[in-house]
Amino acid sequence: MTLANIKKSPLARLRSKLSSRKPESSVEEQETRNSTSSSNRSSSSLNVDELRTVFDYIDANSDGKISGTELQSCVSLLGGALSSREAEEVVKISDVDGDGLMDFEEFLKLMMEGEDGSDEDRRKELKVAFRMYVTEGEEFITAASLRRTLSRLGESCTVEACKVMIRGFDRDGDGVLSFDEFLLMMR
Repeated sequence: MTLANIKKSPLARLRSKLSSRKPESSVEEQETRNSTSSSNRSSSSLNVDELRTVFDYIDANSDGKISGTELQSCVSLLGGALSSREAEEVVKISDVDGDGLMDFEEFLKLMMEGEDGSDEDRRKELKVAFRMYVTEGEEFITAASLRRTLSRLGESCTVEACKVMIRGFDRDGDGVLSFDEFLLMMR
């Protein structure tokens, strides 16, 4: 378990996992792709082809739409925790055409939302993520609260390993992560 995996959402981890699966091709094809890739890329850090791969992976029945059940199943395969209610809510929020499912365009919009968001929006999202790791009534992440949250996400980790992860971003040396230290970690 690395710190990088902690900061990625289940969907981001899926995208990254699938984008690393490149079909084998000849060295010549790879060199051609590499020489033209910088001119063909858009300014967005999200690649539409990679997102199509992720979408197709989540769309288990290949009907061109993602249901809440398919989304929940995919997130749980990645070790994430998403209740059926939460999965249905994500689909409902993303569902522009009102059919109760998420098509590729709606999925693309959902995945691109964070790309151009304001700093304030990003800060709000990170505050929600921060609260996931904090013990109720506290204002910081401890090794024990980090271990508990990782455990819920299906990752087994010792308290000692969590202390090491925290130490990497603990600027004031108090052994816990404040929200500001958490923000640094997420950048």
